[in-house]
Amino acid sequence: MRRATVSRGTRSTTPNDPEWIGAIRETRLVTEAPFGVGAQVERVGTFLGKRIEYVNEVVELDPDRRLVMRPVKAPFPMTVTYEFDDEPGGGIRMRIRTEGDASGFYRLAGPLLDRAVKRGVGQDLKRLKQRVEGGAG
Repeated sequence: MRRATVSRGTRSTTPNDPEWIGAIRETRLVTEAPFGVGAQVERVGTFLGKRIEYVNEVVELDPDRRLVMRPVKAPFPMTVTYEFDDEPGGGIRMRIRTEGDASGFYRLAGPLLDRAVKRGVGQDLKRLKQRVEGGAG
């Protein structure tokens, strides 16, 4: 993969999230540009067969290494951390970590929720790798 900063990648990725994040159908920047700490992103998608709408806020941004987003409005509070590290040969490794607590319907489905999130993130990373390295969507 070619090296790109988190901020540049996020600005261009936010409208393209539905292309690589399997559960997302729509996304938009809620706050005014530029994208940075305090910016809010609304996403609409599905999870475990249910429609979900949520808004995440950028709470940490190191343009070359790390992006942390926490929920402002969400069916379950899940903080998402994206980390980027240089790899030998000029590549980049992206890691996604999710942390949160389920409530309501999602609390009852706790173990299923955990497995579904892990599976979904793994599939999303594969999709993004194919998109970046091979131009496939």
